[in-house]
Amino acid sequence: MTQQDNFGSRWSRRAVLGAALGAPFALSARADDYPSRPPHMVVPFAAGGPTDVLTRIAAEQVGPRLRQQIVVESRAGAGGNIAAEYVARSTPDGYTLLVAGQAILAINKALYKKIAYDPATDFAFVGMLGVIANVLLVNPQAVPVNS
Repeated sequence: MTQQDNFGSRWSRRAVLGAALGAPFALSARADDYPSRPPHMVVPFAAGGPTDVLTRIAAEQVGPRLRQQIVVESRAGAGGNIAAEYVARSTPDGYTLLVAGQAILAINKALYKKIAYDPATDFAFVGMLGVIANVLLVNPQAVPVNS
């Protein structure tokens, strides 16, 4: 091993060690600053629906803990694609959150020829607000099924 190789090896070990030791302090400093302004929770459906109500209840509970009012914003249309595109194009700073379900994250990619966001890469999972049941109903005279 040459002197330069030894220096590079020592330098990289020190850099990794320094980064590992400094990361918690950098994260805690950043965490203290968030949120410095009101975060927005974007609902992809019309106001007054179950997703909107669930989001508003969550915002009322989380807002005081963050010491910020959370703004709930409805952007309905296109099966949730309008809201998803809006959030995907927003600055990725943690202030614009999408309340998404299976349509936005899985189904729309198969239903629409083109969507302007990639569910796999444009969003990061933060947490689960709740579960909303989906029910399939049919006219029994038009569709001869009973289960």
